Amino acid sequence: MLNLVLASASPRRIELLKTIGLDFEIMPANINEEPEGYNDAGKYAMEMSRQKALAVAKKIRNTATEDTYVLGADTVVSIDNIILGKPADKNHAFRMLKLIENRWHEVITGLTLVNAKTLKSRTESELTRVKISPYPRGFLDRYLAMKEPYDKAGSYGIQGYGSLMVECIEGCYFNVMGLPLFRLSRMLEKEGYDVLSWLNDSPEKKI
Repeated sequence: MLNLVLASASPRRIELLKTIGLDFEIMPANINEEPEGYNDAGKYAMEMSRQKALAVAKKIRNTATEDTYVLGADTVVSIDNIILGKPADKNHAFRMLKLIENRWHEVITGLTLVNAKTLKSRTESELTRVKISPYPRGFLDRYLAMKEPYDKAGSYGIQGYGSLMVECIEGCYFNVMGLPLFRLSRMLEKEGYDVLSWLNDSPEKKI
């Protein structure tokens, strides 16, 4: 039976894992996520996810079973070969949002599963293209006055008021939220865990 540990305290990732009926523990990795030295957003997101998962796996290795896996995830926004992480302050968030206005950008999530017993890892990534609309007059001022932009890569949340600026997307919606569920399910299958097995064991998920 899968014992999953999420190396993140992200409310979005927690919510998404719960929607597919997974039981899991939460243990944030708290690693340095400085993107300096990286000019490839995909490689950066994958490496950060790997570092997060490994950091937590090493902490719990002595008590882990063979079915204990740590999930690390890292989501970044990329435009013009610039990696946009979480904003440092209001001015930083404003600059990010102006940069992506009326343009396409990429949202990339790196995912890593680490077996906490063996430290064997599997890392993949998911990419979604997002088109941001021109902002109506006064929109940015009102949006930046909210809490929403400040804990999200690219300074917006597609599942919140940020949806009002997202004109369209190409790819996985859940990836833009921070956890591509389809990609994760296939990674778990590769480790030998049937995607539907936990649903069949969960009374509230049955028809």
